[in-house]
Amino acid sequence: MSLGENLLDLRKRAGLSQEDVADKLGVSRQTVSKWETDQTIPELIKAKLLSELYNVSNDYLISGSHIGGDITGIEMIVDEIDWTRAWSKKYPILSSYQSIRGINTYCEKISELYDTFKNDFDFNDVDTVLILKDILYQKYKMTKKKSK
Repeated sequence: MSLGENLLDLRKRAGLSQEDVADKLGVSRQTVSKWETDQTIPELIKAKLLSELYNVSNDYLISGSHIGGDITGIEMIVDEIDWTRAWSKKYPILSSYQSIRGINTYCEKISELYDTFKNDFDFNDVDTVLILKDILYQKYKMTKKKSK
């Protein structure tokens, strides 16, 4: 898939018009059209803004990878999304917690817990992440119930 085809596909999947994209990037609708028809390519800064707009990496944006409807294609897309950045739009703490003084101590503790948990149960990385996330989510739900 060409860069233009990729841009068109990503825009449609995001439910945006060419005008919407143009407004968000500070360019004309015609410029967006030229990118999507491979008549021109976006400047580097605009490519970065496009990757942020569509929540994909710069590499994915220009890779020409086809976004298929099969599970493999979907998994490739999911792996390319910067979930921290995507969720930080709704939960701003995700984009700033790394700068909180003392947070590194907890990052190290959680990392050690992750390694120990993975080794103790002989889980792979994906299973480890999914189970630990689920444990934290269950804790969150219980805390939320108690506060009602």
